[in-house]
Amino acid sequence: MKTKSLRRNKIQVVTLGCSKNLYDSEVLMGQLRANRFQVEHESASEDAAIVIINTCGFIGDAKKESIDTILHWARAKKAGRVEKVIVTGCLSERYKPELEKDIPEVDAFFGTRDLPRLLKTLGADYKHELVGERLLTTPVHYAYFKVSEGCDRPCSFCAIPLMRGRHVSKPMEELVAEAARLAKAGTRELILIAQDLTYYGLDLYGKRALAELLKRLSDVDGIGWIRLHYAFPAGFPMEVLDVMRERSNVCKYLDMPLQHISDRLLASMRRGITRAGTERLVSEIRERVPGVALRTTLIAGYPSETKADHEELLEWVRRTRFDRLGVFPYSHEEQTHAYALKDDVGARTKKARAEAVMAAQMEISRELNEAKVGRVFKTLIDHKEGATWVGRTEHDSPEVDNDVLIDAKRDYLRIGDFADIRITGAGEYDLSGEPA
Repeated sequence: MKTKSLRRNKIQVVTLGCSKNLYDSEVLMGQLRANRFQVEHESASEDAAIVIINTCGFIGDAKKESIDTILHWARAKKAGRVEKVIVTGCLSERYKPELEKDIPEVDAFFGTRDLPRLLKTLGADYKHELVGERLLTTPVHYAYFKVSEGCDRPCSFCAIPLMRGRHVSKPMEELVAEAARLAKAGTRELILIAQDLTYYGLDLYGKRALAELLKRLSDVDGIGWIRLHYAFPAGFPMEVLDVMRERSNVCKYLDMPLQHISDRLLASMRRGITRAGTERLVSEIRERVPGVALRTTLIAGYPSETKADHEELLEWVRRTRFDRLGVFPYSHEEQTHAYALKDDVGARTKKARAEAVMAAQMEISRELNEAKVGRVFKTLIDHKEGATWVGRTEHDSPEVDNDVLIDAKRDYLRIGDFADIRITGAGEYDLSGEPA
């Protein structure tokens, strides 16, 4: 039974999954606001008449979270706490017929490229003049910055091309204009995201143009940091490293998912690179950009991964000493090339192998952090938690990497400002410091 009146012109947007989904939600909310809707993102107020759920369909756990969230809001609709439930995003793109059949309480399902149709369902118009404009969900001083959509890579385990389509770059002029608007509004850090940053420009300019884009973005007044996420190792454009080394506002930070190091598994994964090629690339990146922080992502329990493959991966992680590292247990995804393989590594074994890699990385992270004690780092102050300022160095991305903790009772800082912080203490994943 409905217990309070709902605001019919108010929409609640719920985002699941990665930063690319968050960006899409921000664009959606910008369009809704321009159409005179009141919009909130994951608000606790619960007086919105309409809920839009932007789903993730990447791997098993993410799909389960998305389905659980849809079911939660379907029950809320039955109870009269909302009037309409609309689902969009990757899960909806991939499984729309099944979702329509199994969850009929949802009013409409849309895919990843259906924004104009979604707006039309709400009686709103897609405003082309708003291209590049959005309603930020992050603190204003940093923003995720999507430079392309889709992916042309043939990775055997990945369903992203099924959900996001082929690679499409955004024109460089459009991106520079968007960066300038963000900077004018107070954004200091651009976090470049895409399914694959290194493909940027191939479809528009006939060549990889990420280095040129970085130069143009780094010239935008007010942008203090530019950070690179999701670079593919095979065919990596090495001129990007020159820009990273030469431009002070291009962070010495690179997120490059490598997935594994076993030659046999890399071939099965269709990664287009060998162990030797991977090691040469990591070595050259570190040689050409001294002090660079490398983040990578690995897969544990890919089909046919043996104990020896796992030990090889573990030994390589210990020897390579990545600054940041994450591990996903393999998820057997329909319609991918790897789905034809037998998913023969048990769930317990996948979990144990992932935990073993993360245990090794925890020790590496602690040692690398302890080596920073006494040094001074330019730090962006993100927020305040109780009596503690929380910031990040150029080597850390929000939500996933280290925080720098500073005593707010003793030192006055401002959210969104850069400060020179001397590191005074270190743990596995956090640093403590004081203004230098």
